[in-house]
Amino acid sequence: MANAIQCIIVDDEPVAREILESHLSKIDAIEIVCSCKSAVEAFNAISTHEIDLIFLDINMPEISGLSFAKSINKDLKIIFTTAYREYAVDGFDLQAVDYLLKPISFDRLLQAIYKYRNENHQEIKESAHVISNDQSDYIFVRADRKMIKINFYEIKYIESLSDYIKIHLVDNTIITRETITNIEAKLPQKDFIRVHRSFIVSIDKIDSFTNEYIEIGENEIPISRSYKDEVIKRLTIA
Repeated sequence: MANAIQCIIVDDEPVAREILESHLSKIDAIEIVCSCKSAVEAFNAISTHEIDLIFLDINMPEISGLSFAKSINKDLKIIFTTAYREYAVDGFDLQAVDYLLKPISFDRLLQAIYKYRNENHQEIKESAHVISNDQSDYIFVRADRKMIKINFYEIKYIESLSDYIKIHLVDNTIITRETITNIEAKLPQKDFIRVHRSFIVSIDKIDSFTNEYIEIGENEIPISRSYKDEVIKRLTIA
């Protein structure tokens, strides 16, 4: 792709790589050259490809993201990705373009890419930085030893059960080994809202709500105190 930003993803967590790959695939200005599960793989990638930008996890086994960042050519730009806010200062000390806290939303990722472009004065054709209009309206989840396609419009709400989640659909329920935080990052923010540490609901499926709970059909989903202000504000505006 002419004039595209050549990037690699470096993260030891498969789900984290999948989320970034999904987000980045929606941006025409980005080309993913390689998705690496370790710093060693990343070293090989940057030695064999021309790379502009690295999406780099900090907390990785053997060689941490910070150690990797210190050892590479300073002309390579880095956007750190991590679940740990306390690493932010170290990340910016290495002159990182940005620091993204997991779960990474599409909007926040896009801001980081715009920041990279502005700082590096990279000229990209107008057609190359427009977000594709044909964004996916579904996800695949693993259940019953296979990958099952779930259309976003079928989802009523999602319920967390520790390391598993129950995806309540219009016609049935899917149980998959996943965390609610990871699944939240894969959902379109405009259509879904987190209302509790254990619940995400489809805004379109809400029948009514109070300050304490949301009704979807015969189901009452609690609104926790920590999410209440944001939920009420969002639903009132909507």
